[in-house]
Parts: sequence; structure tokens; C-alpha cells
Amino acid sequence: VIAEYMNHRVMQWKNGDTTNGQVVAGGNGKGNGLHQLSGPTDVLIDKETDSLIICDAEN
Repeated sequence: VIAEYMNHRVMQWKNGDTTNGQVVAGGNGKGNGLHQLSGPTDVLIDKETDSLIICDAEN
């Protein structure tokens, strides 16, 4: 899982697959709506709570 700061989204990539990434958060342009991100910098996967925690620098 990779935070894409300039693309305002978080992508999931399977090992070895460089062409079929999947948007898992954001991807709807820069903004502060529930479906948007604004400069995500880090991602943490909490396996205990099955949560994706995103550091969104500009929100």
C-alpha cells in the first residue's frame, strides 16, 4: 500500500504486479471531502482492527 502525495490517493499493489494497482482511498482529486485526500504522506495498516490509517498532510 503506497501513499501518492501528488496524486492525492492511496494505492494497493500486489507483489510483482506493476500495472494493475487499485485505488483504496482518495483518487477523486484534491480536497477535504469524505472521498478525497489532499497530500497523503504515510499509510499504516492496523491488523488488529482491520483499519487503514492515513496521514493526510493538507487536511
